[in-house]
Amino acid sequence: MTTPIRVLVCDDQALIRTGLVTIIDAQPDLEIVGECDNGQDGVALARRLRPDVVVMDVRMPVLDGIQATRLLAGAGVARPVKVLVVTTFNLDEYVYEALRCGASGFLLKDAPPAQLLHGIRTVATGAALLDPEVTRQLVGRYAARIRPLDGTSPDIPLTPREQEVLRLIADGLSNGEVAARLVISQETVKTFVSRILAKLGLRDRVQAVVYAYRHGMVA
Repeated sequence: MTTPIRVLVCDDQALIRTGLVTIIDAQPDLEIVGECDNGQDGVALARRLRPDVVVMDVRMPVLDGIQATRLLAGAGVARPVKVLVVTTFNLDEYVYEALRCGASGFLLKDAPPAQLLHGIRTVATGAALLDPEVTRQLVGRYAARIRPLDGTSPDIPLTPREQEVLRLIADGLSNGEVAARLVISQETVKTFVSRILAKLGLRDRVQAVVYAYRHGMVA
């Protein structure tokens, strides 16, 4: 048997935290290694327990989820921890900052349990996860901030097909939706995404979305 994915849950609302723990721990391939109700304890536990994924709320006492994410996954962290932000607060400044601070993904708390579990598994593999609907709202709200002020767009080192895939990702489409739109397999989409990230020197899907808007690839 493969080793279960070790998960730490940080949420200040006991009822929600218990619900998350119950859903996650019921899966044979997932294991809860700890839980806490504030970011400071979350950072301490994550450094001590070394979970594969931290499920992190945004607004918590003592230390909020953004600062906790920066300490666990931000630039310069020697041993970064993968963080999946799960919150009721839909795309406010806090979420945008959490993604900038190194979060590997973001889901809303009203997402179906299957989507949460998929998110944990996805982030654990080293891939990034951004709910397609969240992507649409994120880029819609922050497009003006991330577009180049002078309106210029330098040469983009991608093939026409790769650019097409990147535009669809920036529009908030999932791999499955991109595959359906282009009439190709999801494996082919994954290959395109990997090539795009490698060619552009980007870490994950979130950075790819920002890149597309910054370079004027999306209206």
